[in-house]
Amino acid sequence: MISKKDLLVAELYIKAVFPVLKVLLKDDPKTAAKFKNVNANVVFRAKHDSGFIGANLIFNDGELIVEPEPVENGDVIFTFGTVAKMNTFLKGGVALPSIKGFTNFKLLVSFVSTLLMLKLMMPDVRPKDEHKKYLKVKLALYMVTTALSKLNKSGHVEMNAWTSRQPDRVYQLSVEGTDIAAYLRVKAGKTKAGRGMYKRKRPFVQMKFSSIDGALKVLLKDVEFVEAVDKKYVAIEGSPEYAANINDFMMTIQSLIS
Repeated sequence: MISKKDLLVAELYIKAVFPVLKVLLKDDPKTAAKFKNVNANVVFRAKHDSGFIGANLIFNDGELIVEPEPVENGDVIFTFGTVAKMNTFLKGGVALPSIKGFTNFKLLVSFVSTLLMLKLMMPDVRPKDEHKKYLKVKLALYMVTTALSKLNKSGHVEMNAWTSRQPDRVYQLSVEGTDIAAYLRVKAGKTKAGRGMYKRKRPFVQMKFSSIDGALKVLLKDVEFVEAVDKKYVAIEGSPEYAANINDFMMTIQSLIS
C-alpha cells in the first residue's frame, strides 16, 4: 500500500516540478532547440491502486502543457511499477521504468536529457556556469512557490495551521537584477502561486535576494537564513518571523523532493 509521504512526493513532482520544464524550454537555448517544431506528448506514470498516477506532458512547437492526469496513449510512455519507484527515479536514484515509444527515439532522448536538467534544483548540485546558476535559481523559486501551495492543498498539518490563521497576504520572492520573481498568495487557509511581481497589492513579506549568487547561498544551505539576512544575501521587507516561516517550509519541500 502506498504511503502518504510517497503520494505527497509524487504530487509535488507532478504538479510543481514538471511545470518548471517550461523554464528550460523558454530560457535554455539548447533545450529550446530540441523541442522546436515538436508536436508530441509524453506520458509519465506509476501504477497506483487500480489505475495510474502521473502526468501527460504535451509539447507544442516549443510550448508545454502539463496535464496532471496520465492518459492511455502517448508518443512516449514511461511506466513505473510503483509510485515509490517513480519517486526514486525522479530523485536521481536507480529505478527503471518500462518505456513504450522507442520508434520516437529523438523525442525520447530529448525528453530524458531535459528531465535530467531538473537535477539542477537538487541541493547538492553546484553549477559553475553563470547561465546554469541562473537556471538553478529560477527553477528552484518557481518550483518552490508552486510546491508550497500544493503542500497546503495536500493537507499538510503544519502548513494548513499556518495558512488557516492568515487574512489575504502575499509572499513575494525575487532576485535583484534579474527577471526572477514568484509569489505565494495566502487567504484564510487557501493558497495560490504565481510568477512575476504581484501588482494588485503590496506584499505582506518580500524576500529580495541580492543576486544569483546570494540566492544560491541560501538554496545550497551555505548559510542559515538568519545569517543570510545579516550578510545581506537576502533583504526582508515585512515580518521577519513570517519570512522565516516561508523559508522553513521551503526547506521542507526541498527535503521531500531530494
